[in-house]
Amino acid sequence: MKFVQAAKLDSIVDYGLREGEIPRAGRGEVLIKVAACGVGYVDALVALGRYQVKPPLPHTPGQEAGGWVESIGEDVDGFAPGDRVLANVRGGFAEFAVASSATVAKIPDRMSFAQAAGFRVNYLTALHGLRDRAMVHPGERLLVLGAAGGVGMAAVQVGKVLGVEVIAAASSEEKRAFARAQGADEVLDTVPEGWRDRLKAVCQGKGPNIVFDPVCGPLFEPAFRSLAWGGRHLVVGFVGGPIPVLRANLTLMKGAALVGVDVRQFLLFEAEKGAPHLAQLLSWVAEGRLVPAVGRTFALDEFASALQFALTGEGLGKTVIQIA
Repeated sequence: MKFVQAAKLDSIVDYGLREGEIPRAGRGEVLIKVAACGVGYVDALVALGRYQVKPPLPHTPGQEAGGWVESIGEDVDGFAPGDRVLANVRGGFAEFAVASSATVAKIPDRMSFAQAAGFRVNYLTALHGLRDRAMVHPGERLLVLGAAGGVGMAAVQVGKVLGVEVIAAASSEEKRAFARAQGADEVLDTVPEGWRDRLKAVCQGKGPNIVFDPVCGPLFEPAFRSLAWGGRHLVVGFVGGPIPVLRANLTLMKGAALVGVDVRQFLLFEAEKGAPHLAQLLSWVAEGRLVPAVGRTFALDEFASALQFALTGEGLGKTVIQIA
């Protein structure tokens, strides 16, 4: 099979397209014939050794894949060769990859492999953040920063399913149009000067109840200051540059909460909730209530360009490598 690999994490140029043996599924594992693999900002950081958790070497990038079950290992039930699935895999920039059976799920007929390749992490993050961490109520107002990215798009769509009014903030007209196409009720630019006044106008003189923030950039403090009483600011990621600081007295003045959202640790410490959450999300896909948008698509031999593109933050939705 063909796969991408590097022996060190210094640069994208260290990666190359290799050929080797197809891996085998061990006990509790599933071998996936990969049709598509998601490429996100975190994937690019991991590939370059810049993420908080460094992968073992040699490293093949790619964590989320959509494809077919090729074979199953011992002690695996509920799957058969040919099943259409999504999974968290070990090295998804490859024609075949192995996944723990606990991360594998069958996908609805109406879901494409490209949609599946960017679904699990982003949509679980959105549902966990809004339902578990923000304890969202129907009718509340949700501000999504970075709304055109993969996890921002998921928050817009999941927020609408959960019955909230969604305001999507994005940096360009193209991104704002994309966010509106995903269901956002209102859209807003991200120019810091006068931004709070424009947000207040969009909110009919009030503030948002929830901020979903995968950016944590220049609008971090203005967004927190704009929260309505009892608001919740969800810290999801830091693609906006240096990590910002918030003065503790602001939480008291606003009666507001700064809440961390880490889906990796959620699935580690509250594993019993992960499968039901994913099942709920996939049922919404089957019903047509969630329609993940596929972003820019690359071929496997274009992996370097895909990683570089993921670092730019210019993508709409989830970037995907199409393999089969």
